Amino acid sequence: MRRLFFCFCVFFLIIFSATAYDPLDPNGNITIKWDIMSWTADGYVATVTMNNFQMYRHIQNPGWTLGWTWAKKEVIWSMVGSQTTEQGDCSKFKGNVPHCCKKTPTVVDLLPGVPYNQQFSNCCKGGVVGAWGQDPSAAVSQFQVSVGLAGTTNKTVKLPKNFTLLGPGLGYTCGPAKIVPSTVFLTTDKRRKTQALMTWNVTCTYSQFLARKHPSCCVSFSSFYNDTITPCPSCACGCENKKSCVKADSKILTMKGLNTPRKDNAPLLQCTHHMCPVRVHWHVKTNYKDYWRVKIAITNFNYRMNHTLWTLAIQHPNLNNVTQVFSFDYKSVGPYGSINDTGMFYGTKFYNDLLMEAGPSGNVQSEVLLQKNQKTFTFKQGWAFPRKVYFNGDECMLPPPDSYPFLPNSAQGNFASLSLTILLLLLFISIW
Repeated sequence: MRRLFFCFCVFFLIIFSATAYDPLDPNGNITIKWDIMSWTADGYVATVTMNNFQMYRHIQNPGWTLGWTWAKKEVIWSMVGSQTTEQGDCSKFKGNVPHCCKKTPTVVDLLPGVPYNQQFSNCCKGGVVGAWGQDPSAAVSQFQVSVGLAGTTNKTVKLPKNFTLLGPGLGYTCGPAKIVPSTVFLTTDKRRKTQALMTWNVTCTYSQFLARKHPSCCVSFSSFYNDTITPCPSCACGCENKKSCVKADSKILTMKGLNTPRKDNAPLLQCTHHMCPVRVHWHVKTNYKDYWRVKIAITNFNYRMNHTLWTLAIQHPNLNNVTQVFSFDYKSVGPYGSINDTGMFYGTKFYNDLLMEAGPSGNVQSEVLLQKNQKTFTFKQGWAFPRKVYFNGDECMLPPPDSYPFLPNSAQGNFASLSLTILLLLLFISIW
């Protein structure tokens, strides 16, 4: 009985630990670093840095929300580059009133355009943090916090506990704070090194299982060699919103304020059989002697959501031979080192990096030219279609494998007979 109970516990530990592991981005996480830069009369001043080390998952509007629980009776005297959502009960303080007295403060980024004296480096972007693989310079957010009643030495300072991160919704799980070697800084003239008085890190990992019970996107397929179009599976993203969906020709769409996002991020979807906010379509367009061409289209069916800094990660065996990508930017991800079968597509800045809400402008598309490897290349058995597709870091639902538009059995023979016909025709013309 004990052995059975032990196996049961191990099984669930494996399941829940695996939910935060992304096989295409095994090292992806968000690391929150606290650097104590100076001591004060009753505490310290710290720089908090949030680094997004995820290759293709970013934090979009309305941005991140960071929370924790103080270990003692700490208060926040002031903040630069961010603010807490609530002040809490500061009635016991006379004279200077702290910025926040809550035991569990909740911190958000400031919006762009705040006064200069409230800004800090890498702050004030409304909580939007880019993906590391897309733009490392945009994958960071910082703020400064002055903490009181906290202790004034490395031995008296206690690390905050129970960190939480919303990015902007659920999905992230944060580990405990851990003391690490103090961060070293280089002065502007690059001739002197300084270091933080104390540093600790918090690592947060993402799990799509915790974020939502249904996928947020689906994939459809088509090809030049088959008239069959493989659609997204029915109710691929759940059909809970079926009653509130809007038809594309509905007069409701002319109402003002329809596209305004809600605080709970509730979508307003266009009525489809799959009921997904986003659909990715992969079309095998053309076959050349040494190359083949694919068309990729991304369609947004949510009338309340604009996707900024969108990313599309795809796993396909022929992505190791990408020759040219049209109208999208492309970067190889390569999660397995020597195996290069994963790539990330994203919009070109100021051109198509914004995927508009549902409607005539709610789509972006590109074409990809791939070189053939004659030893491995084939159109048979659905080889031309991707193995995994991620939009904004969430895995999309693929159609069942037996529904793919496969190459007809007679196709190879047809190609050969066509080539023979052309050869005979040329021979006949030369003789004539």
